[in-house]
Amino acid sequence: MSKGGKIVLRVQSPDGTKRVEISDTSNLRELYELVHGTFAFNDYGFALFKERNCTKEIVSSRSQTVKESGLKHGDMIYLKHIAGPSTSKEPERSSSVASMASTSSSSFSGAAGFSREPTPSTSYGANASAVLNGEDSVDIELYKQDGRIQRKRDEKLCRHNSNGCCVHCSPLEPWDETYLKEQKIKHFSFHSHLKKLTSGVDRGKFVALEDLNCKIKTGCRDHPPWPKGICSKCQPSAITLNRQAYRHVDNVMFENTGIVERFLNYWRTTGHQRIGMLFGTYEVHPDVPLGIRARVAAIYEPPQESNRDSILLLEDEHEAEVNEMARHLGLRRVGWIFTDLLAENAAAGTVKHVRGIKTHFLTAQECILAGHLQNNHPNRCKYANGGYFGSKFVTVCVTGDDKKQVHMEGYAVTAQCMALVRDNCLIPTKDAPELGYIRESTDKQYVPDVYYKEKDVYGNEVQRLGRPLPVEYLLVDVPASTPMVPLFTFHERKDVSQYFPVENRMIDGHIQDFSTLSEYLAKSRSMDFLESMSDFHLLFYLYRMDMLPMKSQMDPLLEAVRNKDKTAASEWKNQEVWRTLEQLISASSHHDDSSMSNDVEFVSAGEAEQNWTCNHCTFINSRELPTCEMCNLPRA
Repeated sequence: MSKGGKIVLRVQSPDGTKRVEISDTSNLRELYELVHGTFAFNDYGFALFKERNCTKEIVSSRSQTVKESGLKHGDMIYLKHIAGPSTSKEPERSSSVASMASTSSSSFSGAAGFSREPTPSTSYGANASAVLNGEDSVDIELYKQDGRIQRKRDEKLCRHNSNGCCVHCSPLEPWDETYLKEQKIKHFSFHSHLKKLTSGVDRGKFVALEDLNCKIKTGCRDHPPWPKGICSKCQPSAITLNRQAYRHVDNVMFENTGIVERFLNYWRTTGHQRIGMLFGTYEVHPDVPLGIRARVAAIYEPPQESNRDSILLLEDEHEAEVNEMARHLGLRRVGWIFTDLLAENAAAGTVKHVRGIKTHFLTAQECILAGHLQNNHPNRCKYANGGYFGSKFVTVCVTGDDKKQVHMEGYAVTAQCMALVRDNCLIPTKDAPELGYIRESTDKQYVPDVYYKEKDVYGNEVQRLGRPLPVEYLLVDVPASTPMVPLFTFHERKDVSQYFPVENRMIDGHIQDFSTLSEYLAKSRSMDFLESMSDFHLLFYLYRMDMLPMKSQMDPLLEAVRNKDKTAASEWKNQEVWRTLEQLISASSHHDDSSMSNDVEFVSAGEAEQNWTCNHCTFINSRELPTCEMCNLPRA
């Protein structure tokens, strides 16, 4: 023990080991603040542990002292970066990490595709907090499976009885290249990749997935900070891009064609391009060993401005609300979709073929946005040093094929691309959409050299500097499809006109407002209440409605839609909030009572005569009230 109650602790981190001196009577929060200052962190997105394997967390506390926590002079403690709130009970730490915001807007432009200004992104955005409590259920399920591909006894080659096994009929590993090639599976699954890493003698004891680092390690005291100095200890290594052999998601399945048709209806109406966010679930993919499939149930369209050649994404003030509502429905964001369609012959319904092996599959700008979104939706993995590795967030492009028909292509960018985007190293080129460009180092940012390998005219493999960089080295194919037998999380409509309008479409006939709601419910007279409510866009309109706030009381309805429970939906219809909405609709509706649905009940004419309708907000008040109960304005 040092004099005066001072002790020295060694703090081991991914950025190196440093020493801190602190009084043993100081509280643990002061220890966190001291470590934060010593390592010059920008936030408190880290946790301290007593064990090397990051167990026995030292929880930040104002009441517990360093001595009471059991720490002694000379002890080694271990620092781990946390992508979101840790298990610490200290609110300041969790709020500082959760406050990391993603880029609010991105823009697209270009003749046959999109381009955008590169947007720096955080390593892991605020959406990471949704999975901090553990890995996805699909991952937990796949961990329990060995993934071996069973084979039947070969009648020609096998010489043993039916109970035996030989090299010709023994199970294959899920990453077997011959089998995957026969099944035309281009990339093996991420869990097959994990099984391969853990299949050695040590059974994966030393497996540790780690993200690529493109930044200078901070805190080096051997020289002045960049640009005045740099050394081999803090300088990031040069990077050689490799084609990623695995993928986190092996298929994107839209539950039915109506989901995509509803999304494409905007382009067919206006000729303008469109972006949407895919909401759905992750499930085991039966056709790929240890595979994962993203099942899409709805497409949410964020605020945006677009024309034939460009899209400008606007800030979405309802982003948190749509995520919250989707969670109650058992859904989450699984990807994004955009159109790149140019009509060739409107009468024949053909479109131009602008993407392919001779041009590009995704532009560099689209890869950058995909990398940004994947960084905001990281994949929780127990083998990763930081708790997260890669992403299940997928990209779907709707474009024209070589037959000039509309079709979908799915992609994901590699973990290396995610790191390049996260650390703001990758930018687009001006005139070549298929080429990216690695930034050059400046006084403000050091950028490591990034190389890729290709064959020259003589067939020799040569190394090239990524200035420029073909984006094909950053892409992984993810097939997109619809099932032979349609699936429906939400109720099917026979005609597009029977759907409730999609949000944020500022064109005639597609705007969501109160009169549209009234007309929709009038058209739903042939449905029962659950069927009429089973529409993602309708539910979201009700969830964020200002005239009659319903969010706090919609949980039972969302649960009924999720479970397809007609009884629970009928019970919710009898609540006061829905009866109030019925009265508002009755007062403002231009439809006759006879045209209203028998299932959606409205107040009778006799009841309406006993009350009065506010001329300002259309709220129906009791006749004895002199002022409106909703807006507090006097009775006209």
